[in-house]
Amino acid sequence: MSTTGKASRHQQPVLRVDDPFLAEPTVEETTRHRAYRYTLAAIRLSLGWVFVWAFLDKMFGLGHETPNAGAWINGGSPTAGFLGKATVGPFASAYQSIAGDTWVNIAFMFALAAIGVALMLGITMRLAAAGGAVLLVMMWTAVLPPDNNPFMDYHLIDALVLVVLALTGAGRTLGLGRRWERISVVNRHGILH
Repeated sequence: MSTTGKASRHQQPVLRVDDPFLAEPTVEETTRHRAYRYTLAAIRLSLGWVFVWAFLDKMFGLGHETPNAGAWINGGSPTAGFLGKATVGPFASAYQSIAGDTWVNIAFMFALAAIGVALMLGITMRLAAAGGAVLLVMMWTAVLPPDNNPFMDYHLIDALVLVVLALTGAGRTLGLGRRWERISVVNRHGILH
């Protein structure tokens, strides 16, 4: 402001808005926000581990769900068992017709690894959420109707959670999201966030 009380051409007048949403956060709000961020990070890491574990077990036959003899590196098929034998419902024949195909195995294993690693690291959260949601919805369609509900099961819930994680920037806490988003090409292309 000039000495006469008028704003000069180069200065913007400062507006004071008494808006509670613009006020400094209280200690309670800051603590709640921190708890919210760390809870979302824990959910992100947990879902990331689900994808990474599925990849590792199918790749190396760690004996949890995939025996060593059925490991992909030992010539097993990561999709033949589930898609070929466990699918039910209106899409079962479509899934059974592609079960064990090389391209399906490669696409499935790539998706598990890429989604899992992205979630664990907190990078490319938008792509990981989109890819993970598509994969989970496809898995949901492979077993329709679900055993314990007319339509809802954990595949759909996890798909929605992935979307929430991407929308809230969950990769920035306990992850590399902040650093990742500062990379120039990532910053220019929002889908890479």
